[in-house]
Amino acid sequence: MTRPAALNDLSELLLRLYRFSHELPISAFQDAALELIKPVLPFDSSMWGTASTADEGIEVHTLHLHQKTPEMMMEYDSFKHLDSAAASFFGKGHGTRGFNSASWWSGPRYAPFLDYVQRYDQNNIFITMDSDPRTNFMHWFSLFRADPDAHCRPEEVSFLASVSPHFMQALALNRVMHLDRTLSPASGAQPRGSAIADLKGAIYHCDVSFVALMQEEFAGWPRQALPQSLLEHFMTVQSVYLGRHVAVSYRLEQRLLFLGARQRCRADDLTPREHTIAKLLAGGDTHKDIAAILSRSPATVRNHIQSIYDKLQVNNVAGLIHELRLAS
Repeated sequence: MTRPAALNDLSELLLRLYRFSHELPISAFQDAALELIKPVLPFDSSMWGTASTADEGIEVHTLHLHQKTPEMMMEYDSFKHLDSAAASFFGKGHGTRGFNSASWWSGPRYAPFLDYVQRYDQNNIFITMDSDPRTNFMHWFSLFRADPDAHCRPEEVSFLASVSPHFMQALALNRVMHLDRTLSPASGAQPRGSAIADLKGAIYHCDVSFVALMQEEFAGWPRQALPQSLLEHFMTVQSVYLGRHVAVSYRLEQRLLFLGARQRCRADDLTPREHTIAKLLAGGDTHKDIAAILSRSPATVRNHIQSIYDKLQVNNVAGLIHELRLAS
């Protein structure tokens, strides 16, 4: 493999990496970050994700494929028990390795797995990983070379080991920046807690307000993962979770849940119809305007408005607007 000209300065690479983490959307960041490595450490394709570990192999939580197709990972499930390279990292905390596939998976036992990796052009592989041995949860990315003769050199492994913590930190920052942009409360809204979790409930980030709200709602919550009832609600009902004390909303992007939590407020008790009418009132529509918009009689709308005022414990539109802002 021909080696392109390297970046002149490692600090330039890292500065660009962290700038990308602040500027790029989450859908673009990982590809852009991986492209920064290629001039220094050439590779053809990559995967970058998180996983938990078990005796039968890794269970993928999140995954970004760079120059790879989803079919590769669908097929991987049948062979993951033979992935001794991944298993060699279990319980280690941190690690970076480069190896030749034919040498690593030699012998009859590993023949099916070697055939698999070679069919997907993974003839030389770099793996770098950071994990918590207490939870068997790991963040990792792998770089693949298709050329069987493009072996992983020790200095390349050393380089990847030195920069990979920056790439994982930059990804975490990119996600938090996205969380801040998408879940910023409206003016006048009450303070919120925020968190990022995957679809299996593992938490990647949460602030102190989110922790406090979850502990108020879910006694004995251990913090490493979302409460199971909350996760099940988002996977089935797919709407705002209204608990006894908290309201939790989410956005689903890149197989991640971007969560916002706040104290419950009076506006949470409005029915969908009442909420629609309340928003129209707040926007300046009269009860006659609303009756025409919703094809209801003015008397029916007046009854709804009285019910709204009773639930919100207000007696005018200004008070209604204040209560709606607490839920926004």
